Amino acid sequence: MACRRRPGSSTSDRRRADLHRFLRTPSNPRTNRGLLQDMSQPPQDRNPHPPPDDRQHQPRNDRQPPPDKTRKNRSILIWLVLFLFFLMAAQFLPRRGDNAVTVSYTQFQQFLEADNIEQVTITEKLITGTLRQNSSTVVEGANQSLREFKVYIPFDDPELVADLMAKNVMVTAEPEATNWVGYLIAALPWLLLIGFWIFILRQMQSGQRGMFSFGKSRAKMIVEDRPSITFADVAGVLEAKRDLQEIVEFLKNPDKFHALGGRIPKGALLLGPPGTGKTLLAKAVAGEAGVPFFSMSGSDFVEMFVGVGASRVRDLFDQARQNAPCIIFIDEIDAIGRHRGAGLGGGHDEREQTLNQLLVGLDGFEKTDSIIVIGATNRPDVLDPALLRPGRFDRHIVVDRPDVVGREKILEIHVKSRKIPLDDSVKLDVLAKGVPGMVGADLANMVNEAALIAARYDRASVTSEDFEEAKEKIMMGSKRQLVISDKEREIVAYHEAGHALAFELIPEIDPLHKVTILPQGRGLGVTIPLPEERYLQSRSYCLGTMAAALGGRAAEQIVFGEVTSGAQSDIEQVTRISRHMVCDWGMSEELGATALGEKEHEVFLGRDIAHQPNYSETTAHRIDQEIQRFVTEAGERVEKLLKEYEPQLHVVAKALLERDTLSRDEVAALIEGKTLPPKKDDNAGSKDDGDSGSKDVAQEDGESAAEEAHKEVAQDDGEGDTEKSSAEEATAETPSTDGNGVAAVDGSDGSEKSDEEPVTAPDLDETVETSKRR
Repeated sequence: MACRRRPGSSTSDRRRADLHRFLRTPSNPRTNRGLLQDMSQPPQDRNPHPPPDDRQHQPRNDRQPPPDKTRKNRSILIWLVLFLFFLMAAQFLPRRGDNAVTVSYTQFQQFLEADNIEQVTITEKLITGTLRQNSSTVVEGANQSLREFKVYIPFDDPELVADLMAKNVMVTAEPEATNWVGYLIAALPWLLLIGFWIFILRQMQSGQRGMFSFGKSRAKMIVEDRPSITFADVAGVLEAKRDLQEIVEFLKNPDKFHALGGRIPKGALLLGPPGTGKTLLAKAVAGEAGVPFFSMSGSDFVEMFVGVGASRVRDLFDQARQNAPCIIFIDEIDAIGRHRGAGLGGGHDEREQTLNQLLVGLDGFEKTDSIIVIGATNRPDVLDPALLRPGRFDRHIVVDRPDVVGREKILEIHVKSRKIPLDDSVKLDVLAKGVPGMVGADLANMVNEAALIAARYDRASVTSEDFEEAKEKIMMGSKRQLVISDKEREIVAYHEAGHALAFELIPEIDPLHKVTILPQGRGLGVTIPLPEERYLQSRSYCLGTMAAALGGRAAEQIVFGEVTSGAQSDIEQVTRISRHMVCDWGMSEELGATALGEKEHEVFLGRDIAHQPNYSETTAHRIDQEIQRFVTEAGERVEKLLKEYEPQLHVVAKALLERDTLSRDEVAALIEGKTLPPKKDDNAGSKDDGDSGSKDVAQEDGESAAEEAHKEVAQDDGEGDTEKSSAEEATAETPSTDGNGVAAVDGSDGSEKSDEEPVTAPDLDETVETSKRR
């Protein structure tokens, strides 16, 4: 009859349970030590309900660090050196027969004839033996009597053994001992060479992930150390953020979508111009997703070895399947996803092999339902169609330039995240309206520049003037101190005055914002319009913009009777716009709504790659005539306008020579015949700025004084030489810039932009409407 034990009545059962738990516990010295101490206590002293330990609710930080391979290798090397040292020392240790005295072969024969040898041991070349005890033999030169001896056999003596046997000598034959130490010492140089080679290989493997691991994926797996960026840190791309949030939600809660028959998208392709936040969105996905995140660049797949790209793609998807569900992000995917063709290398091209393997990984025979691939590129026009089809990249998410609301939110995020103190004069909504076309990277740079400018002036907060200066620096470049002649300065003033009047008097284009003759960037002067949020351009808008672009050239012709090279970029701009109007937008009555010419251009980068004419020579002649007509009519229109307002042209130009910079209100007042208030005294600092205002004024005073000094020196050298030198300097500037403010319309602060502009109307808005963004 078995008796039932009461729980806790048997100490041995509890100890057995503790031991079982101890054996199943991972090897943690601290945990095991505590368990052993607990087992050593009597049962009554152990609390069956221990108090809750606060460490249970803390993340585990007691993980053993990975073993130090360098320390392990160093220990192995030390033991190897000690082993070799003992082997070398063993060579000099006394061996058997080392107490014997070496005698000559002649003495050995004398011992044998005298019957003094008791026993011998014969090896291949050595005889060791013992003399009889009753014999006392003294070896010459040894100064001692001996009992044990050894002798080396000079030659093979077949009668030696018979002679020994005849003298009743006990003969023992032994094989020659193998000299392992000698062999080891002889092989030591080779061992050292092999060891050195292995060391070099291991060093090469430790760097760049190993010499022979080039076929392995170099994707960075993010599991615990996730970026701190979340979707809350992304603004201005609401639609793109919503699509990616849905993908993350699908991975976190797939049952919600499976219940309605939905399936997870295989991939999402982020498309957009540079700086719009494609990589930032990927970082936000990595920060929000609760699954492993693999990050890799498209250029990491292809190396100098053939087949490496395909091997890395296979390894990447193998790792992803092992860690599913997960997300793979490939930045700049156009590096491996370019359109396939019969070019050099054909089907054996390394990039094509990599692309083929990527296509198989995205949608092949193997199951990849829990793997989402996110790609980012600003060149969707070069991607292979097989890569873009549904089932591989199901979603094409356009990350475009933010609108005015998006720009305001982006500015708020950057100001808040950097903890930038703002002055009461700063209105982010007004600031966002004044920077149309800027992307997130431009806005972040502007906020940073404004903070640096405020710090330069020792201000306690960032003011609106700091943001305005930062905006102009990003759009037009830094201000320069150039020494130019009074004649050229006057030409620049009239050139910019012509632009300013045209922007103010032509109603169908963007209004004027600011005009200055201070050199900025690579331009000698700048006229800045205030563009609106516009995605379509009308015919009247294009014609008015062309007229405003030629306003500076017309002013030079009216006042000085000739034109200068400062209108180079103006002419390029109006020619480009007129060609778009004729060939792309069908705004010519002569040619009608006809697309003339096949262009291959970069969609988001705004550059034409190739232009293939698909029209006859006669049509080409008509195109040239229409382009010339548009340009001529724009020039005649603005010249007529400036002649009508010639007195105002002189007034605005003289005001620019006096003040260097005029705002829209000041230009409008001058056109209406009003008198501007006297210029503020440079020595009077702003009360709000305090000391910083004084420093600003002092700096302006210094710059003005330096400029006047340079001018006086230049005039003393002679007017003719000065004008010649200045003309040469202006000539050096004008090939790549509108020397007198062409930046007013070409969007490049006087710098020469690429002739290859995008063909679509929204892309023209980027270059014409923003009018001096860069």
